[in-house]
Amino acid sequence: MGQFVSPKKIYYGEGSLGKLEDILLELNVQNVFLLADPILKEIGVIQPILGLLESKRVEVVLDTNVIPEPTLEVGNQVVEKIRNSKPQLVIGIGGGSALDLAKAAAVLAENEGSIEDYLNLSGSKKFINKGLPKVLIPSTAGTGAEVTDISVFSLEDTKDVITHEFLLADYAIVDSVLTYTLPPRVTAASGIDAFTHALEAYTSKNATPLTDTLALDAMSRIVPNIRRAVWNGEDKAARDQMSLGSLFAGLSFYNAGVAGVHALAYPLGGLFKIPHGESNAVLLPYVYDQIWPACLDKMVKVAEIFKIPSEGKTERLLVQEVIESLLDLVGDVGLPTTLDEYKIQRSDIKILAENGIKQKRLLNRSPKPLTFEMIEQIYLNAYEGVLKNR
Repeated sequence: MGQFVSPKKIYYGEGSLGKLEDILLELNVQNVFLLADPILKEIGVIQPILGLLESKRVEVVLDTNVIPEPTLEVGNQVVEKIRNSKPQLVIGIGGGSALDLAKAAAVLAENEGSIEDYLNLSGSKKFINKGLPKVLIPSTAGTGAEVTDISVFSLEDTKDVITHEFLLADYAIVDSVLTYTLPPRVTAASGIDAFTHALEAYTSKNATPLTDTLALDAMSRIVPNIRRAVWNGEDKAARDQMSLGSLFAGLSFYNAGVAGVHALAYPLGGLFKIPHGESNAVLLPYVYDQIWPACLDKMVKVAEIFKIPSEGKTERLLVQEVIESLLDLVGDVGLPTTLDEYKIQRSDIKILAENGIKQKRLLNRSPKPLTFEMIEQIYLNAYEGVLKNR
């Protein structure tokens, strides 16, 4: 018996941001806490939202205290601001960090304690109250944070998460218009992040027919469109497909879970502050180079998405070409394909592996169990840019 969970309502497609007016009427709110990436204020992206709230005579507390890979300190600051302002609704708009902060703070605002009390690896408290209703609006096509109940926080040398059904959005709005101004590198990193969500969900030990369908659809949209979206940002059709692909990937991985790529990416973000999407991207080919024998049948399906000719080839050879295609995809969108390009040293590999092996929540979903020695080898291969079967 399986289950599938998603936000109460999801609005998507160009112009769906206008549905915010319906939400305000439905909830009958008079005051809102709006958490946004600071760049969105600078370039005027949030102005239509502020204008709508003002036209409905809704009081707004605007907070742009969002940083990439948010720390516990920043998270707790947002919690206190929401507690003090006592809003009826929390709206989060931005990349994954903004959305993670918004959903965690909306729940913490009506529960005791701080962010660290609820962390997966070290927290001891359990949520009692559902918290404030929340609307999550992504400005990137990648994280899927608008449809998950996970909030990620940076620690000194790794990352940890809060995950609970209360963090799930009441409303998610996915409007590709908000992605039109994304620069190439952000488009690339968020797009590879979305692809990684889909692939890891598809090969997860917890995958189901529902999550497989979404994951395959997501990859089928992302692969032919990501290069166009990165290098021709005004290609609205490509942007729209990337947003939809990201949404489907988010729904898939929320229910099936991600695994080894994300587990090993967390220490890269924690220790070296590499952005989340780039951390996933640089490890993606090397993790699958290690685990593909445990998900051979599904990787053969992925070969179809990359349009790799199959005639006269064994399944083994097909999958090896998929791994090569993953490496090519990362490079084609302008992202580093080795850890060396991030100035990481060979001597750092051991501590990376020591932190990576701690991510049991994620590693437990890997189709192939990853030992400490295997994790070390993945980091080494990513450092040297070596695929085993090249």
